[in-house]
Amino acid sequence: MNLTVVGIGIGAFVAFMAFQFGLWGFIIALLFMGIGALLGRAADGKLDLRSVLDALTGRRSSS
Repeated sequence: MNLTVVGIGIGAFVAFMAFQFGLWGFIIALLFMGIGALLGRAADGKLDLRSVLDALTGRRSSS
């Protein structure tokens, strides 16, 4: 499955959420999709959540 098909599926899901549940359903769907993407990258080992948390709290910087 290529990225175009994945993008079409994600777009269809977000459009469904917007039509079915209005603006708030759309925003919540996007929020959960972002959380899922972050957790998926962490599970793959491509993202270290501890360093992200440290950067958000100001303990470390990315530079």
